[in-house]
Amino acid sequence: MNLPFIKQLRTGKVKRLGNDEAKDPMERRWETGMFKEERKGKVWLTKTGLAEDEIADTKVHGGPEKALFAYPLHHYDYWQEDLQIDGINAGAMGENLVMTDADEFTTYIGDTYKFGEAIIQVSQPRQPCWKPARRFKVLDFALRIQNSGRTGWYYRVLQEGDVEAGVHLELIDRPHPEWSLAACNEVMHVRKEDLAAAYELATCPLLAQNWKRTFEKRLRGQESSLEKRVFGKNIENN
Repeated sequence: MNLPFIKQLRTGKVKRLGNDEAKDPMERRWETGMFKEERKGKVWLTKTGLAEDEIADTKVHGGPEKALFAYPLHHYDYWQEDLQIDGINAGAMGENLVMTDADEFTTYIGDTYKFGEAIIQVSQPRQPCWKPARRFKVLDFALRIQNSGRTGWYYRVLQEGDVEAGVHLELIDRPHPEWSLAACNEVMHVRKEDLAAAYELATCPLLAQNWKRTFEKRLRGQESSLEKRVFGKNIENN
């Protein structure tokens, strides 16, 4: 079994971009922490993320369940072909961890790894928002990410410590081999009528709470609209 490899470690400060007076919503003022730079050497990892990393919208990003965002490097080959944008490469999704030897089919909810001095655990796939679309001026980019299954994923931090790039993660535990991230994405976004699968995933103890709440709403017959998340401020009425 190949162990996930941390190709790059990335952090960034919140940036304000755009123009308040722009007529096109895609050109208007916005804030984001997704422009992250590669970090060399050791970086302190806390329960809420890497030292010196900033989050623009803490209501939907960051926090203990989303302390680290990981994205597979090889996905960028797909996006370069799909979007015909040369500049979409490592770091373009705003990831903290640029990964190799791992993807949504080989990563599972609850996977627990030793990462340097820290211990991290997979909590959920990413549900893409409107900000990558704003960055690359592709209105439906969030939907493309979601529908492709190339979402990336988040880790929670069980033990703080110094971490650095250029290392393999050491697998400590895989308690839920039945729930790959690809399977989770399918239940969330494709098999919406499969309430049995929604119930089963909602009861997975190591799934992030916000995913549990979404499935609990679905089981009550309530389905949230995607528009605000995937289009957000990129369209006039949101």
